[in-house]
Amino acid sequence: MSGICEGKVVLITGSGRGIGKGYALEFARQGAKVVVNDIDLAVAQEVVDEIKAMGGEATANGNDGSEWAGAESMVKQAIDAFGRIDVLVNNAGILRDKMLFNMAEDDWDAIAKVHLKGTFCPTRIVASHWRELSKAGQEVDGRVINTTSTSGLFGNPGQTNYGAAKAGLAAFTIIAATELGRYGVKVNAICPMARTRMTETLGTTPPVAEGQWDNFGPDNIAPIVVWLASPEAKDVTGRVFFAVGGRLEVLQGWQHGPAETKEGRWDPAELGPVVSKLLEKAAPAQGPFPTS
Repeated sequence: MSGICEGKVVLITGSGRGIGKGYALEFARQGAKVVVNDIDLAVAQEVVDEIKAMGGEATANGNDGSEWAGAESMVKQAIDAFGRIDVLVNNAGILRDKMLFNMAEDDWDAIAKVHLKGTFCPTRIVASHWRELSKAGQEVDGRVINTTSTSGLFGNPGQTNYGAAKAGLAAFTIIAATELGRYGVKVNAICPMARTRMTETLGTTPPVAEGQWDNFGPDNIAPIVVWLASPEAKDVTGRVFFAVGGRLEVLQGWQHGPAETKEGRWDPAELGPVVSKLLEKAAPAQGPFPTS
């Protein structure tokens, strides 16, 4: 199979279903060799079988990327199976939605482990691999594509745990891009909006009638992810892209806004009118991301 990622070796976490499965199938259509990772090895194998049926190359992996040994194993499997690794897509995720006053410690810890540590571990391992290759004089064109969320970038009630993790991954992306660029690695993130097992209970991605355009179809996110892994995106790094249906945006994060300066330290008692003036000049605070 040929396409814009022909010959690339791609590892995708959480790619047995939903958005991740869409990534795996599109990468295969575009000529990549795919490591389909999912903690449910059976569903990962089903995706592998589908890729092979269409003439592609793939292998299934059932490791947990939020465990160091599991992340090491999946990266090693990519290299053992296909001789190299070019692209890591950190897609695996879970939800543990609760209002803050009802959230249990385990609700917080589970989200942090899967999203934050589950991105850190495989990225740390593959980054070290690429750095060693670069220092040995080999040309590296590595790509890491992370997954953030509107909950982290715009806020959503009931998701302080998930939103905090996803906001953290946006920062992780920007910082990793600055650290790894010298070794030939580009790091970007996707902020997807699509119907998945994680979102269908939230009511934000309503189903459509058969035959109609499905704006929230999970397969709609794959094109930008595959493009970011292609040679055409060799100069794109440290960016966050929002994708839903046929809409694609470059998201812009924290920026400096209105300011007041004095020579010396502020007295708390004088700050009332100063802050009021700043807020009058500032753009309105962002609320939860609109779904329609």
